[in-house]
Amino acid sequence: MKILVVGGGGREHALIWKIAQSPLVDHIYCAPGNPGIAELAECVHIGADEIEALLDFAKAEKVDLTVVGPEVPLTLGIVDRFQDAGLTIFGPNQAAARIEGSKGFSKDLMAKYGIPTAAYQSFTEREAAIAYIKAQGAPIVVKADGLAAGKGVIVALSEEQALAAIDDIMRDKVFGDAGASVVIEEFMDGEEASFFAFTDGQNILPLASSQDHKRAFDDDQGPNTGGMGAYSPAPVVTAALHDEIVETIVKPTISGMASEGCPYSGILYVGLMIKDGKPRVVEFNARFGDPEAQPLLMRMKSDIVPVLMACAKGSLEQDSIEWHDKAAVCVVMASGGYPASFQKGYEIEGLDQAAELGEVMVFHAGTALKDGEVVNNGGRVLGVTGLGVTVAEAIERAYQAAEKISWQDVHYRKDIGRKALNR
Repeated sequence: MKILVVGGGGREHALIWKIAQSPLVDHIYCAPGNPGIAELAECVHIGADEIEALLDFAKAEKVDLTVVGPEVPLTLGIVDRFQDAGLTIFGPNQAAARIEGSKGFSKDLMAKYGIPTAAYQSFTEREAAIAYIKAQGAPIVVKADGLAAGKGVIVALSEEQALAAIDDIMRDKVFGDAGASVVIEEFMDGEEASFFAFTDGQNILPLASSQDHKRAFDDDQGPNTGGMGAYSPAPVVTAALHDEIVETIVKPTISGMASEGCPYSGILYVGLMIKDGKPRVVEFNARFGDPEAQPLLMRMKSDIVPVLMACAKGSLEQDSIEWHDKAAVCVVMASGGYPASFQKGYEIEGLDQAAELGEVMVFHAGTALKDGEVVNNGGRVLGVTGLGVTVAEAIERAYQAAEKISWQDVHYRKDIGRKALNR
């Protein structure tokens, strides 16, 4: 089989690392890829949002399966274009990808089908949004309706913060067209977890639990980011809670999407807030989480390729995935200044030394080659992922590897996985 993976981040590196282990696969392409991915796949200089160029390439190379990593090409309709051309592709079509592409759409879906989530209102007028915030008070959550690379959610602890967020999004348009509409939600406290399920639009295959760390700094301080680290399994998701999430959230979502005339196929990401043993939905994503994909895929024992193919073809009959008993922890190493402005082009040292450690994988995200050397080329640069018999051991491995890697102004959290230890 020839497989094309679309994207060039840590999630795509992890997907390719896992796909490469399948005996079914002869050749992997990645568009556009990165220097880490290039060690496992043939990188093609086509952007993830260049739909027609990707389609032409897949046709020319007779690609058997295309796997879409990031959300942008999904919301642009890459799946529709490939399917119209008779090609097999993993991911939701454009109508179904609205579950991530529009916060308003996903909130309305949850309200209609009784899926537990925070109370909310949607607004297209700034003055109406401001009046609602003043009536509700704080803490309160303000979300840009559209895609904002994981940064369009502001948890406002004061009314002033919430009003400033409305001005940023609706008046100053810091997220561009994504902020033409906003969703304002009640603040939910508790412990966050990430839940993933493969689906062909009807059948569901849940994955192991994981937990992301969204805030930039230790102890969940600082601004929201795309994710500063993750671990799996997440002890907060007990076996009973796992079943409840499937029954009260995942199944109603998949059947609801089908009822709305936009059946959902691919991987569904459910961001959860858990309080007093009860789960509520924070958000849906239409693809693997990044960085959750890294620890999850390192723990997955089953061959992923038959699952991807079955979802894409509407024939998912597998009812379980085999997992390694070990825990996995991913520490994201970021450019100094992220998620605000940062400098690119600094040489990264110590990658070879980290790679020599056992049961560690360094997944590349925002890297590039400059004069033959690997340099930082994005906000989140590397996902250093370690395995261990326990979460504590996996944490130790990941940080042991991270300490061997350096570049100017590198920043990473020192407390990834601590919540699991506290349990």
